[in-house]
Amino acid sequence: MFMLRWLWKNMKGDRAIYCFALCLTVICQSMYIITPYITQGIIDTFLVGEEAAENLRQGSDTLMFMLAAMVGFTLLRCIIQYSSNMCYEHASQGIIYRVRKVLFDNIEKQDAAFYDRHRTGDIMTVVTGDLEMVRHSIAWIIKTTLECVVLFSATMIYFFTIDWLMAVCMLILTPVILMITKGFKNKVGPFYVDLREKLSAMNTRAEENISGNRVVKAFAREETEIEKFDGCNRAYNEANKKAAFTWLKYFPGLEITAQGLSVICLLFGGIFVSIGRLTFGEYAAFAGLVWTISNPMRTLGNIVNDYQRFTASANKIIELYYGRPFIVEREDAEDVEGRIKGSVEFRNVSFSYGNTEVLKDISFKAEPGETVAIMGATGSGKTTLIDLIPRIYDVTSGEVLVDGHDVRMMKLKQLRGAIGVATQDVLLYSDTIEGNICFGNIDLPEEEVMKYAKAADAHNFIEKTADGYDTIIGERGVGLSGGQKQRISLARALAVKPSILILDDTTSAVDLETEKHIQDALAALDYPCTKIIVAQRISTARSADRIIVLKDGKIAESGTHEELIKQDGYYREVYELQK
Repeated sequence: MFMLRWLWKNMKGDRAIYCFALCLTVICQSMYIITPYITQGIIDTFLVGEEAAENLRQGSDTLMFMLAAMVGFTLLRCIIQYSSNMCYEHASQGIIYRVRKVLFDNIEKQDAAFYDRHRTGDIMTVVTGDLEMVRHSIAWIIKTTLECVVLFSATMIYFFTIDWLMAVCMLILTPVILMITKGFKNKVGPFYVDLREKLSAMNTRAEENISGNRVVKAFAREETEIEKFDGCNRAYNEANKKAAFTWLKYFPGLEITAQGLSVICLLFGGIFVSIGRLTFGEYAAFAGLVWTISNPMRTLGNIVNDYQRFTASANKIIELYYGRPFIVEREDAEDVEGRIKGSVEFRNVSFSYGNTEVLKDISFKAEPGETVAIMGATGSGKTTLIDLIPRIYDVTSGEVLVDGHDVRMMKLKQLRGAIGVATQDVLLYSDTIEGNICFGNIDLPEEEVMKYAKAADAHNFIEKTADGYDTIIGERGVGLSGGQKQRISLARALAVKPSILILDDTTSAVDLETEKHIQDALAALDYPCTKIIVAQRISTARSADRIIVLKDGKIAESGTHEELIKQDGYYREVYELQK
């Protein structure tokens, strides 16, 4: 019932047309008894009986009218059926549009922990295949269920008006159908949950290999990855067959039982006609409507089959639909007036991924306009530290303050709007180079785009591309070198004119001459900006106002370049290696 209430909630805007479609279905299915009813009258009045010949002579007009009525009602039923199908399709397309929109909005607002828990392939399966199953439930499962109920009910009411004993005989096999269907429902449910997981795993494997195709080729792993995907594909195939064969195991029982109704109709109907309990016309009505009882019984298995698939898909959709991020803007968040000055302070900050402590009691302060370099060995916590400033993650204990305000008490849009980020792992969109630079500020004038491209030392190579700033770059920056992508990423970060600029090893793929140009440009920015730079090169860190060295999640060294090279620590070791 919860899922039906959820569907009704998301049908807002199409509820009227959907209810109209349901009404049309009731009318259409009820009309199926009209033709047998007229047939009954024609047979008893004009074809059999002592007065049939006389009735045919005197009532030929009535006969023609009855025949025309049969044709007319058949055409009318077809028109109603077509109209209802159009309404169902309109409503079902409307609901998946709204649900997909909510899902994507919700996915976009999730924090990093969400993406740590959910695979990309799983998310893609939800917003594609699972949503299609929801559309199918609206346009087919509910519709077909109503059709079966109305058709079966209308037929049985009509049967009981003709002869109650014959009607009871037609219901003899109903308990058998219900028992078979219940057994199938209990058996197949878990199979569709497993099938849904196998599909998600296969999509994840495909997505990883498509996005990482260069790595696969670089290591000549094509055959291995093909085998791995084939394994996922085979598992999905086996799960599909297991569910399908379960249905096929129960299908013969349903089909034989449903077909048995024809035998019952023939047997008992023949007996009742021979003893005069039924007329030939009444028997014809029973025989003509056998399918309206057998078909709903036969279709019941398909409905249960599809409903189990819908349930497995809907559970995944609802999980994302109602999922909420842990990092949210508080209702009492502070509204900082004017431009953020850029002071950044860590006060006794610790952070853990689950049970793994990554940062331990970190304390330092960067004044507005200062440059702080973060260094340390791989895994020392450098990237995690800078992720705490824009609240990609929240601290486990302690405080991160911007302009004296705890970032957890600031409005998210205001906080993140004041921060420019350029990372080593660059993500560029399938757009023009200008569009990528303007990503954080879509109203940026063309001359400003060029200015920040020059500051990132990207202008020269951009001008040499086919269409300059209008050049379309491939997904994730395909067609550009690592250094070129990093420079576009830096230009994108500078273009938002941030109060705080976070650079995560952004110049690791550029040569020393380019790095020197970028450093000079950063020092000459025409707006005040505090810079937090994760660095591996001494050349990147040496001009910083303060250099912080992390080791095992703690601050091991802190000071200027001159101070640290006099100490016997990590910084001096790196300095000696890079001289």
